[in-house]
Amino acid sequence: MTFGAGFDLGAALVFAVTGALVAARAQLDPIGFIFVACLTAAGGGTMRDLLLGRTPVFWVADPLPVAVAAGAAIAVFFTHYLLASRMAVIIWLDAVALSVAVAAGVAVAAASGHPVWVQVVMGVVTGCFGGLLRDVVVGEVPLVLKQGELYVTAALAGAGAAIVAREAVAPGLVPLAACTGVTFLLRGGSIRYGWRLPSFRARPPRP
Repeated sequence: MTFGAGFDLGAALVFAVTGALVAARAQLDPIGFIFVACLTAAGGGTMRDLLLGRTPVFWVADPLPVAVAAGAAIAVFFTHYLLASRMAVIIWLDAVALSVAVAAGVAVAAASGHPVWVQVVMGVVTGCFGGLLRDVVVGEVPLVLKQGELYVTAALAGAGAAIVAREAVAPGLVPLAACTGVTFLLRGGSIRYGWRLPSFRARPPRP
C-alpha cells in the first residue's frame, strides 16, 4: 500500500465517523447513516481522482475504504448515545480527518507526476470536499464556509508544508507528517483558541 492509499484509508475511516455522527444528529435510519458516512469518506478523494483523470477512482479500484466507512457507520448507529456532546466530537474528528486527507491528496497528486500547484490544490480538494458534501446533504452550514474559520486556510498551509518539507528533506513520510501536523495545528487552534481570519464588514455608504 502506498502512502497516498494509506492516508486515503485513514481519512475515510475518520470522515465516515463524522458523517455517521452528523446522521445521528439528523435522526436518520441505518441506511441514512451508511449513505452519509460513505459520502463523507469518499467525497474528497472521488473529486480529486475525477479532476486528475485517475480511473477508476480510488474506492472503485479498491472498495476497502467504502467497506470501512459502512462498518464505521453501523458501529456509530449502535453507540452514538455514548457521546454526551456529539457536535464537539464531530468538530475535532473532522479536524483529524481533514489533516490526514490533505496529506493523502498531496501524495496522490505527487505520485501521479503533477506539478506542485496541482498537488496543493488536490490536497485542499481531498480534505474539504467530503465534509462539504456531508453538511450540505443534512442541511447544515458547512464547516468549510463558517465565518472566519481556519479550514481551507489550514488545508492550504498543510499542503504547502508538505511541499516545503519534501524539498528540504526528501520524499516519503516526513512531508506527509508535516502536512498533517500543520493542518491540525491551525484547525485545532481555530477550534480551541478561536483563531480566525478577518471577516468582511460592510462600510456605511459615504455621504
